[in-house]
Amino acid sequence: MDILAFGVQADERPLIEKAFAGLHDVRCVEVFLTEDTAPIAAGHEAISTSVNADLGAAVLQTLAVGGTSMIAQRSTGFNNIDLAVAERLGISVARVSYYSPYSVAEFAWTLAMAVNRRIVRASARTRDFDFRLDGLLGRDLHGRTAGVLGTGKIGEAFARIAHGFGMRLLGWDLTENPACTALGMTYTDKDELLATADLISLHVPLLPATHHLIDREALRAMKDDAILVNSSRGGLVDTDALVGELRRGRFTGVGLDVYEAEAGLFFLDKSLEAIQDDTLARLMTFPHVLVTSHQAYYTKDAVGQIVEATVRNVTDYAAGRRTENFLVPAADPAS
Repeated sequence: MDILAFGVQADERPLIEKAFAGLHDVRCVEVFLTEDTAPIAAGHEAISTSVNADLGAAVLQTLAVGGTSMIAQRSTGFNNIDLAVAERLGISVARVSYYSPYSVAEFAWTLAMAVNRRIVRASARTRDFDFRLDGLLGRDLHGRTAGVLGTGKIGEAFARIAHGFGMRLLGWDLTENPACTALGMTYTDKDELLATADLISLHVPLLPATHHLIDREALRAMKDDAILVNSSRGGLVDTDALVGELRRGRFTGVGLDVYEAEAGLFFLDKSLEAIQDDTLARLMTFPHVLVTSHQAYYTKDAVGQIVEATVRNVTDYAAGRRTENFLVPAADPAS
């Protein structure tokens, strides 16, 4: 089967090519799937996409006309895919339902510690041989409260690290995770968690019900000196509202690995361009805000697992098998 993989990073290419070798013919391209780039998929029965691909109705229609009948997304999230249109067009869609939760949880903690201890500012200073400590005062997290919104595999991994720091644990989710309660986590409602936690980390999927989960009201419920970390999906946070609260001088630090308007920005080099996104530009000006480019998952372990799962999804599609990874099922081989 001929496969076109969109949005492949330089570090990913050898992993993808090696994993597909001897099984399917794969062509990797750096460009992301958009309405403009969709026509290059013509003639490829299957494509593989990243989380920032545009898989709306117009793109799916172009793919279908070009002969594509299978999409293997290299991520767990699928909020960028119009599944109803894909099903109507007869395009099977599969995702990666699992990869290392430690990659994201550890990175969330990296963001939390970096903003708490002012690591970016300290590094910039010492490069200029400025060794003052003014403005670098952090605080112990031991004995303070970590609030975990979403206690699935990643949230659990984050909570285990918090437990290692000696933090009190609060959790919010539709169902309780026994592994988290065993750590001493107390489940509570969102309002209580936001008002109590010193560190809040988001680990829920982006769904209509969770869009702007952290809105202006939620932000104002948080402590003035709280730390907020989002390594899940950008749409969980109302960024305009966040900027408004930051302008009021609130929060000890904010660490964001995702941004709600990141498509067309993240994973690309925009260093020689004028950024047209005023909200992102303003966000970058706050010294206690750290923004990274959706890299929490980006470890050899996690990317390797993602690639392996993608190969299995394509192989299962070719064999007409249905697995838990398929959001729009593979065609029945008997049909």
